[in-house]
Amino acid sequence: MRQVAWRSLYELLGSRVRRPEWAFMNYGYAPLDPRQETLALGPADEPDRMCIQLYDHVVGDVDLRGADVLEVGCGRGGGSSFLARYRAPRTVTGVDLSRAGIALCRRYRHAPGLSFVQGDALDLPFPDDSFDSVVNVESSHCYPSVETFLAEVHRVLRPGGNLLFADLRGKVAMAELEATLRTSPLEVVDMRDITPNVCTALEVDDDRRRALMDAWIPRPFHRPLERFVAVEGSSTHARFRAGENRYVSARLVKTTTALI
Repeated sequence: MRQVAWRSLYELLGSRVRRPEWAFMNYGYAPLDPRQETLALGPADEPDRMCIQLYDHVVGDVDLRGADVLEVGCGRGGGSSFLARYRAPRTVTGVDLSRAGIALCRRYRHAPGLSFVQGDALDLPFPDDSFDSVVNVESSHCYPSVETFLAEVHRVLRPGGNLLFADLRGKVAMAELEATLRTSPLEVVDMRDITPNVCTALEVDDDRRRALMDAWIPRPFHRPLERFVAVEGSSTHARFRAGENRYVSARLVKTTTALI
């Protein structure tokens, strides 16, 4: 039921909030080490720094130059656009269940090799062995079956290809997710708890998120959206701070071409 609520809210926001400036819906990532080099961004991308840094963290050192990249759950297209413009892939294809979201992406997100397709994460509309990397950021909590999603990722990845993943869950559900990732047909190469980084990003970005809500969302919808946006003082933010919600990132690799 909770998955249906998330999906319905994403669809509602995609159809009702058509402002192209709203390019991301993730919670963001803030480095905790002050010695870490700051990601260089152009002026137009600077307002979305926290959200972009989550994509940069998830991709990490994986070289996407000349690669064919698929983002599953591309939302409003900001992540796919960032990857296409900053990571020099050959192609980036964004896929999302929301027809309204895909229409918005096609209208406003443009870069060499970038395209968008409406489709289901559990039944990806692509042939076997189509992509070098699949990116999945803060989307899998909406899927009825993460196991089916992982099987589809395995199918569309080329041998040696990467799943670059990040998402949140409650503490118990996160343990189940981690077990599902480790028993999937993909090999877990790296998995990290980044909850403190996400909490810090939410707090750094709080004023901007509230300003966007005030500017673009009718006031009667503010209270339920505060939990969705995870502004400070919301139950979602409090659960992160209390350790009741966790956020992980992971890299998984398709190591063989064996059927599953």
